[in-house]
Order: sequence, then structure tokens, then C-alpha cells
Amino acid sequence: MYRSHHCGELNASHINTEVTLAGWVQKSRDKGFMNWVDLRDRYGITQLIFDESRTEKSVFELAKTLGREYVIQVKGTVIERESKNTAIPTGEIEILVSEMTILNAALTPPFTIEDETDGGEDIRMKYRYLDIRRNPVKNSLLFRHKVAMEVRKYLSDLDFCEVETPYLIKSTPEGARDFVVPSRMNEGQFYALPQSPQTFKQLLMVGGMDKYFQIVKCFRDEDLRADRQPEFTQIDCEMAFVEQEDILNIFEGLTRHLLKEIKGVEVAKFPRITYDYAMKTYGNDKPDIRFGMEFGELNAVAQHKEFPVFNAAELVVGIAVPGAGNYTRKEIDALIDWVKRPQVGASGMVYVKCNEDGTYKSSVDKFYDQDDLAQWAKATQAQAGDMIFVLSGPANKTRAQLSALRMELATRLGLRKPNEFAPLWVVDFPLLEFDEESGRYHAMHHPFTSPKPEDISLLETNPGKVRANAYDMVLNGNEIGGGSIRIHDKATQELMFKYLGFTPEEAKAQFGFLMDAFQFGAPPHGGLAFGLDRLVAILGGQETIRDFIAFPKNNSGRDVMIDAPSTIDEAQLKELHIQLNIKV
Repeated sequence: MYRSHHCGELNASHINTEVTLAGWVQKSRDKGFMNWVDLRDRYGITQLIFDESRTEKSVFELAKTLGREYVIQVKGTVIERESKNTAIPTGEIEILVSEMTILNAALTPPFTIEDETDGGEDIRMKYRYLDIRRNPVKNSLLFRHKVAMEVRKYLSDLDFCEVETPYLIKSTPEGARDFVVPSRMNEGQFYALPQSPQTFKQLLMVGGMDKYFQIVKCFRDEDLRADRQPEFTQIDCEMAFVEQEDILNIFEGLTRHLLKEIKGVEVAKFPRITYDYAMKTYGNDKPDIRFGMEFGELNAVAQHKEFPVFNAAELVVGIAVPGAGNYTRKEIDALIDWVKRPQVGASGMVYVKCNEDGTYKSSVDKFYDQDDLAQWAKATQAQAGDMIFVLSGPANKTRAQLSALRMELATRLGLRKPNEFAPLWVVDFPLLEFDEESGRYHAMHHPFTSPKPEDISLLETNPGKVRANAYDMVLNGNEIGGGSIRIHDKATQELMFKYLGFTPEEAKAQFGFLMDAFQFGAPPHGGLAFGLDRLVAILGGQETIRDFIAFPKNNSGRDVMIDAPSTIDEAQLKELHIQLNIKV
């Protein structure tokens, strides 16, 4: 037996108990006649004491050789600690060591295994197995486990059945790029790794499983950023014989359950807004509603004056920033430079100071009088002491730019509080979106999303106006889940493929198996998938997902710890019938 207790377990009630512990050396303090060692495992830290007058000489001398991260086993007696440490659960006691075995010596780690480490992200990614020993990463992984267990418990209690679906599937042309896997046994043919289990969960509904879920890995070969990984985890769910309201109620209940059990937060019924309202009011379809700064459209009160920039714009829109009326010209110029960065792309910005005496001072005073600016304040709900920032240009582009500014200002003003949670549903998405490059419509979600029944006739006359029977759950400005009621009959699915530009032959080649299944009594069905990585990060109060993934990739999609992806040898290539054509 390597240990009778773990390193976070012992306290004053164990005094005079003989114990065996094992773990890593956190640090050692040698005072000559006395040596203290902090022993660490996943559960905590216990202080060991080696006393020249009470410890066998060989054990005492061996303790002097210990380095950081050595793996050791000790036996000894729990005694009361003279200098107590109230910051840790074991701070009232220490172990007077009688026996010690070095289980494994260790090199000096390339960074300190402390909460506040001296290691940068690159070096910690390379030695991720050491980084996991640090409390912030370890606790994030334990937190993820807790969330996953609560999800499983909640869904299982509602009669959902967890079913595994395949990882080696058929490549399809929709969505992001597939990761492809060559088949040795089928020359010249390839599997794809699933971007989601979408078609399989629909087939499970055809199979009568009724309520399915799976905590599942998904794969997308797309450009990465801090909150995106090439492999990610979904809480994937599907139900038969349901309408949109059924799904919203069940998964709103799941989110409420997680907030209560994990964070101790009670949330009332989630607000619901339409996609069009979200875009008009917040400039994006995943608004953060923890704070205000809602958009005020100014075309009616800012155009047809003498200011040509606004007169030529499709949209003039502004936000009122609370308490920002005291910004200096230097601070305002810095924000103007911020929105002019290529990442945002605005050509400039107009501002209006709402003075405490009820007057206004604007960068366009030459063109607008006090009555005009008062109308701007009314449209943006600005109060005395606020600042109004105004952008103009093409509608969609300008809304996106103002949305970016709104989020940046909220961050600077401390309005995006990590322990405040504001969930909502966004509904009534467009079914299709037009892609200028390809000259055709694409599914905004995926080609199996059902249109609103009352909008089906618009597919012939105005496909861009067709609403999807789709919904997203948004939490603190992040889409954490999304889904739809699915098409469940062959005729409607064929119609959908037609408007997405598939020929009948292409549709049959790619999705014939699904349409064939629909002919054998497919029930009405729908579902939703949560992004587990993102959900856990938000519940954990973090902006990025990497610390909640045991072995993440970097922004280039590389695992620098194991040096993957990597080349394979000629013998493997030949066995897979692959010839590389790489230009050097």
C-alpha cells in the first residue's frame, strides 16, 4: 500500500496516528538540524518534518537530498504543528517521518509548479503534464468533471440514454473542412472525422431511441483562436416527438440546474429574443446582456443635415456609455484609433458628451445643434454624464463594428463580471444565408434544419426571408448551445437540398442513407448541442477554454508536447496508397 491517506486529508483529529503518504516534493526547507518538506498530491499539501534528534540518521540524511518534484513515500506519526498554517486544511498538523523511500528522482522542472508560475504559455504547453500539477489547471479539469457528471445525472434522470456514435464517417461538403482519414483496406477512399454526430442522432430517432445524449468529441479543420480547438467536446442531444418549446424548456432546465449546483446561482426564466432583434439591438446574434449600451438607430435624426458622411450611410447607429462623459480627448482619440484598427475596420467615429448641466458637446457641433443632439441622446437612452459614440456605413458591417466597440468598452468598464450570469435564447434565425463568393445560398446552421412551416412557401419567391425552426442559447456573450427542429420527411429534405444547390445525384451520394431512413417512419424530432469546453470555461469564470482541456492544441493546431501533427514514413504511405506531392 503506497498510502493510507492523501495529502489533503489529515487534521488535528488524526494526531498520534501512524500514516503512510506518497506524493511529490513541492519544496524543502533545510535548517540544518531540522528539515521540512511540503508533500503534494492531487488533494492538497501535508508538511513533513525530519528532526535530527527524533528521526533515524539515514532517513534524516536522505531528506537532505530531495529535490523539487521528487516522488517519495513516507511513513510517520501525525503530530501537532507548532507554527500552524490556517490557509490549508492540513495546516494544524505535520508528519514526523520515520521511514522514507524515494520512488522516483526528478529533473528540475522548467518552470515552478506554483499557482503563480514563472513559465510562459509556450513552455507550459510543451510540458503540459507538469502544468497539470499546478492548482489552476488541476482544478479546472476537476471542475470540468463536475460539470460533466451533473449533465449526465440531469439527463439520465429525464430518461435520456447515452449512445456512442462512430468517429470514422463519411465526408460531407457542408460546414467547416473535414479532417480526413485514409482507408488502408479501401484503396483511394477516405473516412472523415465527425464535425458533429448530426446524422447519426437523427438516425437514432428513426431507430426509436426517443431521447439520446452523448458527451462526444467533434472535429473541425478551421482557423483557430484562443477559444477554438480543432477537436472539441459537445453535449449532444436529440429527442423524438417534440416541438421547439419542449426542447427549450428541457435545456433551459439543464442550464439552470448547472448554475445552481455548480455556482449556487438561481436564474429565473430565460429571456427570448429573435435573431433580427439581437442584430438590431446588439449587433450580433450572441449578445451579452449583463450590461446595457443597447444600439440606438439615428438615421431619422442624424441624416438630411449638412454632414455628408451620415447622409451617404446606409445606417447611422450609436451607443450611450454610462459615466464616460468625463473621458479626455486623449481617451476618446485612443478609442477612435481602436475602432479604426483592421480587426474592427471603422473609418472613424463621432462622439457626443452629455454634460451634467443638460447640454451636449460633440465632434460634429458644426452640423448639429443642441436639439439635434438631444434627439440622439433620446434614441440611445443617454443620461447626463454619459458619452454617445456613433458609427455609420453599410448596415451589417457597421453593426458588427459597434458590437465590437460595445464589448471592448464593457471590458474596460468592468461590466463583464465573470460571476454574474445572464443567459438567454435567440430564436427565429434565417434558414439560409447568401454567399457572394459561391453565388448561392448556404444553410445558416445545417441542411437538416426545418424551416418554419408558415415560411416554406417563401423558398420559391424569397429564400432569404425564410426563418429556421432553430434556436441558440447564449450565456454572457457566448453561444454555448444551439439546435433546431429537424426535417423528418424525404420530400422536404429534397426541397432543402435543391435550394442549397445540390443536384438530386449529389444529394443522394452524400445523404442518400438519411433520406432512405426517412421513408421508414421517421418521427418528428429535434435537438440541441452544447459546447462543453465553452460552457465549462464560462461557469469557471474564464474567457478561454484551454485550461479546461487536458492536452490542448496551440493556435496552429499543433500539440507541441508530442510534436503532432508529424510526417509518416514511406512504408506507411505506400500501405495507404498515398503519394505526397509537396512543393518545397
